[in-house]
Amino acid sequence: MTLEERVSRVRRTLEQESAPWGRCPRLIAVTKYSAPQEILPLRDMGVEDIGENRVQSIREKLPYLEGKFSIHLIGQLQTNKVKYIIKDVCMIHSLDRESLAQEIDRQAQKAGLRMPVLLQVNIAREPQKGGIAEEELFPFLRLCAALPGLQVKGLMAMMPLGAEEDILTGYFTRMRRLLEECRQEAVGNTDMTELSMGMSQDYGLAARCGATMVRVGSALFR
Repeated sequence: MTLEERVSRVRRTLEQESAPWGRCPRLIAVTKYSAPQEILPLRDMGVEDIGENRVQSIREKLPYLEGKFSIHLIGQLQTNKVKYIIKDVCMIHSLDRESLAQEIDRQAQKAGLRMPVLLQVNIAREPQKGGIAEEELFPFLRLCAALPGLQVKGLMAMMPLGAEEDILTGYFTRMRRLLEECRQEAVGNTDMTELSMGMSQDYGLAARCGATMVRVGSALFR
């Protein structure tokens, strides 16, 4: 199967599963293991968004991508690395602590922009993963909303690998409810419209449960 065929297959699944929501999730192609020559053909297939986990990888690939993609930082971000990507990414998906929020705010203001961010929630409470606890979400949301260099756009979550479908459905559904609760909270200076969840092993289920963005790597690049 070619890359184009794999992209089409993922899109068909997303369209089918998300039909009840009336909005197909945005496909973010995760390119952390892909060279620029593997990434560039995606643009001709209508894929405009790519996700990278590491700042260094973004810096290395950027000159070869010819400005053709919106780059999402989807991995854990160290505060001392923010300055290197603040002007090059369209969104940071993994905001999960006050020190990082403050540094993104500082660097964004310095660059004269408001950085779109998603608040990462550790919905499965996995100790090895980043993200805030569910009960910390609303205080953290208010803290981030008060920083002028941030534009809080929604939530992000990573699910347990290998979990059963019913367990994943529970986590996905809870994330969608949290997003709705954030909207109802109506915190000023936020725009809670995005829910980034679902990867290669579960993107269809994520779309069924209301994801607005899915991060798909190995299902595209085999």
